[in-house]
Amino acid sequence: MKNKRILITAGPTWVPIDSVRVISNTATGETGILLAEKLAQRGAKVTLLLGQCEACCLNKKIRLIRFKYFDEFKETVKRELKKRRFEIIIHSAAVSDFRPAKSSKGKLASGIAQNLRLFPLPKIAQDIRNLAPKSKLVLFKLESGIKDKTLIERARNTLLKHEADLIIANRIQPDYKAFILNKRNVYCKVDSKHELVNRLIKII
Repeated sequence: MKNKRILITAGPTWVPIDSVRVISNTATGETGILLAEKLAQRGAKVTLLLGQCEACCLNKKIRLIRFKYFDEFKETVKRELKKRRFEIIIHSAAVSDFRPAKSSKGKLASGIAQNLRLFPLPKIAQDIRNLAPKSKLVLFKLESGIKDKTLIERARNTLLKHEADLIIANRIQPDYKAFILNKRNVYCKVDSKHELVNRLIKII
């Protein structure tokens, strides 16, 4: 991995409801941070785009760019891919799926019922592939309430749709479990984020 240029996205994105409230998610950015650390230790030139989560004791060789909001994240991704060529892109950020029909200026009054109408947001993965057609692309797919076979099928469909090289499929459940696969093979099942990071680096 020495001197390979690698872009990693990690952490949650925010979408504003009003000037002080947001829609977000519970992503910690842990997997992306672990990948950035391990790859930097192996000599890679890592750029980490990190949302609003803790980033303690990061390797000083990692180029860190912080973001908060979905629109900010989208523009940052586009800017980085236009400025630099990355051999590998690992898109692990938990990107918001919805935005309110409108964001209110100021602060909505407390104690009053509010109706939020949500609209889907565009997928950043397609922008990444369009701007970096020659980069190796690794995506993540999170689902809930489905069996392994269905999880793998949905992840592979996402991989094919965005022309990715690898995808990590996992589920919302008490015990961590994830699969690393490409369009033909399931490479392995892992039971922790640390194992995922080590196996993914070896496969890459």
